[in-house]
Amino acid sequence: MHISSGRWVYGLFLALLTALLWGILPIKLKQVLLVMDPVTVTWFRLLVSGGCLFVYLTATRRLPSRKALGPRGGWLVAMAVLGLVGNYVLYLMGLNLLSPGTAQLVVQMGPIMLLIASLFVFKERFSLGQGIGLLVLLIGFGLFFNQRLSELLTSLSDYTAGVLLILAASTVWTFYALGQKQLLTVWNSLQVMMVIYLFCALLLTPWVHPLEALQLSPLQGWLLLACCLNTLIAYGAFAEALAHWEASRVSATLAITPLVTFAAVALAAWWWPDYVHAEQINGLGYGGAVLVVVGSALVALAPSLIAGLKARRMRAAISR
Repeated sequence: MHISSGRWVYGLFLALLTALLWGILPIKLKQVLLVMDPVTVTWFRLLVSGGCLFVYLTATRRLPSRKALGPRGGWLVAMAVLGLVGNYVLYLMGLNLLSPGTAQLVVQMGPIMLLIASLFVFKERFSLGQGIGLLVLLIGFGLFFNQRLSELLTSLSDYTAGVLLILAASTVWTFYALGQKQLLTVWNSLQVMMVIYLFCALLLTPWVHPLEALQLSPLQGWLLLACCLNTLIAYGAFAEALAHWEASRVSATLAITPLVTFAAVALAAWWWPDYVHAEQINGLGYGGAVLVVVGSALVALAPSLIAGLKARRMRAAISR
């Protein structure tokens, strides 16, 4: 079992950096998608990130070994690749129809679906605290969509289609996460990401239109490059945060990502109103967004909080 280094301040910094990078990513992607199609944007992001990792691992002589993967490893790689490709493309298709904040909030269902899948695949336990967190999260979603709840439930508008696409992206992401979790038993995180990124890019190659990049304005070109580097740096910071801090606390910190997006959209709409538009959400909706974040954090932290409470009670009983 992996034990964190205990450098929690450094771990917290890296987790906050990841939340910041993931939080501003939809805003940049939204501008690039005005010119390029989702498949081509995804291909560029994966190719650049995978290529950078390949150069680094080659230079350090740490390329992954095929023999260590074993006979069943190919199926794990295939599951992770298809899951990540589906997640990236479906997310961008949904983002085309939604605001950045809404897309980022709905994506919070991804870790919840992973938790549910882990109950069956890895036989993990689901505690009462996690159940309460899930209930808070669902109530938060109900409040967030209060203005358009009837539209979501009664019609297949662009808004509804966008939400469904993001939910589909979160669902297929679960397969990627499960595959990656198993691959980490034979390769390190950088090796796993390199293999998955490059295979994903190869899979998408027949459907990409790379010359679309020539139609980008200088600003959009820089934003595309930033999106590519975001994929590499954010996941690197996330992996390093897990090395120095408990996974539950890292996950709880990352739950603030939607709030980062809402704040970034508001700031960008004030600075660049010609490019970014403010979120059209009422006060009840923002309250719901906060509840979604609280529910996500509670789901992540509940096991460790309950374990800590039991340990304190045991120490108190022994001291008596």
